[in-house]
This record gives sequence, C-alpha cells and structure tokens, in this order.
Amino acid sequence: MASKVEPVCQIFSFQDCKTSPDPIFELPAGYLSSTPVPIVIDNGSFQTRADWAAAAAESSSPRLLFRSVAARSRGAARSDTQIGNDIPNLEPLRWLLKSQFDRNVVVNFEIQELMFDYVFTHLGITSEGSVEHPIVLTEAPCNPLHCRQMMSELLFECYQVPHVSYGVDGLYSFYHNNTQRNLQPPHTGIVLSSGYHCSHILPVINGRLDAVNCKRVNLAGAQAASYLQRLLQLKYPGHLAAITLSRMEELLHEHSYTAVDYQEELEKWRSPEFYEREVHRMQLPFTGKVPGGCVSVEERQERRAQQLRRLQEINARRREEKLQQDQEKLDRLLAELLEDGLLDQFHKSLVELNMDSAEELQSYINKLQLAVEQGRHKLLQSDGAEGKTEVSELEQPMDEGDGVTLMDPDFSEDTLPEKPANVVQPVFNMAEYHQLFVGTERLRCPEILFQPSLSGEEQMGLMETLQYVLARYTPEQQEALVSNVFLTGGNMQYRGMKERVERELQAMRPFQSHFKVTMASRPALDAWYGARDWALEHPPVGGGGGAAEGWISRQDYEEKGGEYLSEHCASNLFIPMKITKPVPARPAEPSVTTSTSTGATVAVTTVTSALTASCSAVAADVPMVTS
Repeated sequence: MASKVEPVCQIFSFQDCKTSPDPIFELPAGYLSSTPVPIVIDNGSFQTRADWAAAAAESSSPRLLFRSVAARSRGAARSDTQIGNDIPNLEPLRWLLKSQFDRNVVVNFEIQELMFDYVFTHLGITSEGSVEHPIVLTEAPCNPLHCRQMMSELLFECYQVPHVSYGVDGLYSFYHNNTQRNLQPPHTGIVLSSGYHCSHILPVINGRLDAVNCKRVNLAGAQAASYLQRLLQLKYPGHLAAITLSRMEELLHEHSYTAVDYQEELEKWRSPEFYEREVHRMQLPFTGKVPGGCVSVEERQERRAQQLRRLQEINARRREEKLQQDQEKLDRLLAELLEDGLLDQFHKSLVELNMDSAEELQSYINKLQLAVEQGRHKLLQSDGAEGKTEVSELEQPMDEGDGVTLMDPDFSEDTLPEKPANVVQPVFNMAEYHQLFVGTERLRCPEILFQPSLSGEEQMGLMETLQYVLARYTPEQQEALVSNVFLTGGNMQYRGMKERVERELQAMRPFQSHFKVTMASRPALDAWYGARDWALEHPPVGGGGGAAEGWISRQDYEEKGGEYLSEHCASNLFIPMKITKPVPARPAEPSVTTSTSTGATVAVTTVTSALTASCSAVAADVPMVTS
C-alpha cells in the first residue's frame, strides 16, 4: 500500500530590501558637443527612471532607478531633503513622504523640482543655472494643460533647457515593442496600461492616440497593496506593525498571481491538500526567547516552591505579631482586674471595653489566654507543616509580598498536585506564531483590477471599461484594435495576466472573431526604452534648423505658451484652449449707474467683458435688465 506523501510547506522570508544611495556619475566625454545628447526621464508615480539617450550598446538599462518620493522633516532646510534611494527604509519615514503626484498627474512642482535636481546632479551635469541637454519626459494620458504649462515653465525658465518632448509612457512602450516585432508603422491597437495609481485604456488608430475615447480606471498597484494590507491586518491583529505597505508590495510582486477563472480558482482553495500545497507562509522576524514563556517543568516547580516558602514566612511573622498583641492585651486586662479598691476605675475600664459586667470580662480573658496558648503551640510547629490559623489573620493587606498574592492558609506544599511524567505539555512554537499564511489573498488582490467591488470601489473593472471603449467604434475598427491588444505597466506583471485578458476578450467578442494579446517584454521599463529609442530616431533639431516634430523649442514655448505640445506617435493630442479676447467694457449710461448699486455695476462689467463681439447686442441689453 503506497504511503501518502504529505505536502511540503512553502516558507518564505521577507527580503525587506534597503536601498543604497545612487552614485554621482561623471558626464561622459562627447555628450556635451554641438548636438548634446538628450536626457530621457520616465517620470512615473511609483518610480523614476532616468539616463542618457545613448545607443543600446553603450547603455542597456537606465542608470537611475529610484522611488518618486521625498522626505523632509518639518522646519528642515531644502538641502536636507532625502529623495528616492537616499531613504534606505521607507517605513519609519512613511508619515513624512511626499510625492509630486496626485494619482498620476504632477501637481506639486516643488517636489518635482527636487526630483529634477536629483536626476541632473547624479547624471553629472555641473553647469550652473542651465541644463544644455534636450529633455524627453513622460506625462499622464490626457494631461491637463495647466500641468503641462507648469512643467514647461519649470524646465525652460528654471533649467534653461533647449528642447523638451512630452510623451505617454504606455505609448512609448507600445512603440518600442512594435518596433521589436518589426511591425510597420503606423500602428493600430489598444493599450492596457496599469501602473501604481491608475490604469488606462488607450486606443491608438493609425499611429495616433484617440484621446476622445481614452478611459482611466482609478485602480492599480497602490490600491492592491492597500487592500492586501487590510486583509492581512484583519487576519493577524497581533502583527499590525509588521504588516507594512513595503512588505505588501513585495508580496504582490513576488507571490501574487491572476486567476484565469476567479470562481473556479477559489473552489480549488477549498481543498485542504491544495491549500497546504499552495499557501505561502511568510516568516516574520522574531526573537526566540520571550519573557515569561518557554519555561521548563523543573523551573516552574522551583518557582512555585519559592513562592510557597515566602508565603509561609509571611504567615509566621503575622502569627508572631498577633500573638504579641494578644499577650499585651491580656496582661493589661489582668492588671486592671487584680487591682483592689478602685471600683470607679474598674467600671470606667469596662465601659471603654464595651462590656457590661466582670463575668463578661473574665470570659474575654479566658479566650485571649486560649488564643495565646494556641499561638505558642503553632509557633513551635512552624518548622514543620503549615498549621491552621484564623482566617482573619490573612485579611489585612500585605506589605512585603514582592508581588506574590497570598495563598489559602490551608494550602501546604504537600497539597501541590503532581502531574504524571508521561503527560506531554504543549510547546508554543514561536516561529509558527510569527508566520503569515497568505492563501487566497494571492489572487484576491490582483482581482480588484477586474472586480473593483471587492475593495469597495464603485466603478467598472478594466475589461468592462475596455468593452465600453470598443463599443464606441465601428465593427471594422474594433477588429483592427483587438488584433493588437498590448499590456504594459508594472501592475501587469502578475503571472496569468495575459491569459486572463484573453479569456475576458473571448467572452466579450463575437463568435469566431480573432484577436491578439501581447505582453510587453519588460512591462515596468519598456516606457523608458521606448522614449530612448524615439529620442535616438528623432533628433531635436530638424533639417531647416528649427525644432523637429515632437520637440518643443524655447522659441515655441515663448510664442505658443507653456501648454503647447508638439505631437508625435507617442504623445497626447494637443487641443489648444480657445481663449477669446475680452471686449472692452463700454461706459455705462449715467441713468443706469445712478440706479444700480456698486455690486450690480461690478457684475455688469464682468459679464460684458467676457462676451465676444458676436454677442455685443446681448451685452448692450444687460444694463437695462439689471436696472
């Protein structure tokens, strides 16, 4: 009969990686020439990646990779700010961390300036007051014009950069992977990009982003980490401090996966064999010796014997004190009783003792004599077993008990129950107590990308939003889009993500329709690689001496404004704001001015100044209405 093979426990330890400060690189020779080498910065909400736009043989990976956070104590100087890898451990400074992002949009430009200072300094740029290199920078899909205006103002006015190019990280990754697959431009497809704070659905038609049908889902890696932290803190309330966000991010990156069929996968976890085989036990750090715990049987018996001896000594001292008090009281009463000729004093003493007659006093004296005799007898036997005493002797508080509670006076060492030697005492396993059993949490947290209701979010999931976006196109356009479904972003790296998207697409597409899902080769880094490839293929200076397509020169910034964007294959769509020039306010008629209050006059002037020339007739009637 074959023996049953027991499942092997999978025990893992948290890496708790601590970062080391980035070195300050030297500026390579030849990078600052007549055509300076561009700097490529992938400005992500989770991580910033920066390096020179050099050929792949010279630089295969970005030199700078650091978290997009800054920590500065209240009242500290600007130079004391810690950025990125300068912070070895984020958890002690979690309450001080600040980011330049609100979700995926840059809004804190003071922190963004510190990030640029960090990047330029560590890349070896030592020029004072200016950066003589073009900048390729990523931005959010459908970035607000005001945010781009502030970013251009920071780069052109503060750093004096010659050229700037903006692009979308997901589209750069799309461009890079299509180039590797030798697909001929213009490319058509739909990009599913999921990062740290948001996920996006970006339809691309003929090489250009269809910004009208872009959609954002406010669920990504940050929400999954927070959800996992809540689940484990509810499951292990004794380890709240050990369940940190940094460890939850590590669990997501290393131990989580996406279920192809969520309900079917949950049913598998009902099986005890499957659970023991697939559960990941995360070992928390702990100390082996716990105060008051893990004590042997012999040590425990010795401690109880010491407590018993201390209690016996305390009881003996109390008996001696009680005996001495009774003896003194007896001697005083006998002296008063034997005195002759002092009847008045005798009756006065009886009244003080609350007694009525000499017979009652005699009875009380006899009781005291008996108590004294018994006390002396017990003291003689105190070296042996503990005798019986009056309960009233132990009712008073104890002064020198050393924190030990008084025991029953009838208790003796002989009454200690002896446990049989063959009884096995349960042993407390400290290592197992400090283990987190991560079971269904491994698939429940990535699932919120498809079912946001699991975490309490009232919005559509990623695939439901994709179906809504596809429904806005004609059947022919839908076929072209789903023929190149591209997955990118750090939150798309879960095992089984591609298979899950294929299954969802098969369920939503018509019968026997064709589609193709492709995963980025390096989902977290391909945005930087795509921006580098684009910068190498599109130099900032065109043939006529002006800025090439996709680049914004300083002259363009001064003439067209900070919100201006030069479009290219991986950029947003530029829709300029049509700000009409205000019409000069006509002087109000005297009769209207006298009959209108000050507030009304201001309101009329504001309204008339905002109207266009085509509405001059309506503007002329406004004073008549207010009067």
